[in-house]
Amino acid sequence: MEYLSKVMSRRDSVGVDVGGVRVGGSTPVVVQSMTNTDTADIDATVKQVAALSRAGSELVRITVDRDEAAAAVPIIRERLDILGINVPLIGDFHYIGHTLLADHPACADALAKYRINPGNVGFGNKKDRQFAQIIETAIERDKPVRIGVNWGSLDQELLTRLMDENAKSPKPLSATEVMHEAIIQSGLISGRLAEDIGLPKDKIILSAKVSQVQDLIAVYTSLAERCDYALHLGLTEAGMGSKGIVASSAALGILLQQGIGDTIRISLTPAPGGDRTREVQVAQELLQTMGFRSFVPIVAACPGCGRTTSTVFQELAERIQSDLRDSMPAWREKYPGVEALKVAVMGCIVNGPGESKHADIGISLPGTGETPAAPVFIDGKKSATLRGATIADDFQIMVGDYIEKRFGAGG
Repeated sequence: MEYLSKVMSRRDSVGVDVGGVRVGGSTPVVVQSMTNTDTADIDATVKQVAALSRAGSELVRITVDRDEAAAAVPIIRERLDILGINVPLIGDFHYIGHTLLADHPACADALAKYRINPGNVGFGNKKDRQFAQIIETAIERDKPVRIGVNWGSLDQELLTRLMDENAKSPKPLSATEVMHEAIIQSGLISGRLAEDIGLPKDKIILSAKVSQVQDLIAVYTSLAERCDYALHLGLTEAGMGSKGIVASSAALGILLQQGIGDTIRISLTPAPGGDRTREVQVAQELLQTMGFRSFVPIVAACPGCGRTTSTVFQELAERIQSDLRDSMPAWREKYPGVEALKVAVMGCIVNGPGESKHADIGISLPGTGETPAAPVFIDGKKSATLRGATIADDFQIMVGDYIEKRFGAGG
């Protein structure tokens, strides 16, 4: 219990309301995602936002890069509302955000939060003025703002100044350390400037994204020590497939374990035509496997060995997991608490019965050379023994019956 208490402890940050979703403070870490459609393509964007929301994304960011995109935002919001999709939309602004928000007040109203980058909000003597315009719009419409620093578009004036100061120091830092400091200062300076303009601290979220694991850990660890703003975590340009998943999980897992991070996004590059909701699934699985939140029932399954030459248990585990995840959008309403369900699909007698007893409902399939029988355990006790060609179908029915009995209205 002492360990769990330590794991679940969170950094003390100021809570921010984003369209009804609470970020920071003592609330659980929030899952965020971003569309990759052209926002001006209303049909495509509505479809993808709806898919991300149904997958469990609690905030969705959309690109607002030109007049056509800004004009589409209120229509997208209206279409989503008609579909019953109330996920808050975040507008991602670069370079001309101040102009787009001013010229499209309906867009400014429809968005739940604005995301701006201090490295490209403006240049030279226009930078502070254009930053102030966006902040003033947020104040006027009571909207929060994420100030998102990214090392790919870092404020070059700030970086040059820090490099020059470092060169004159008797104990100069490495170039990497100066880069880290520039990222951190960019966020902190912008946050304080927003407060000076009049935006309350409980309307500000900071992020400081880099694309290397150790850099991200170093930057956020220092940033968390130096402010109490709510923090959004993400490894930018994480990459594709397993590389992006592993890198993001390694970096964010370490920070989350330290209590750092109030909202997260897994920035995966999808395969051409790939499913954008994968980034939501990975974010949920990261939080759930670390014990911070529950989103989808967990299926425990053994990795297989020479005792499990049949693929039956693998196929059944995949089938059960897919069915549980696909059913969750409807089950969230129908079966409150079902996300905490634990299912075990094991492949032989070595650990099968024991793992099945630890789950809420589990099956121990026969391994190579074992008696062709599959005991099923419910709430730690043997409930039935399945045999024959319909084992998979029979067990799936038992899982459904268990969910209805335990989590249904009459449970």
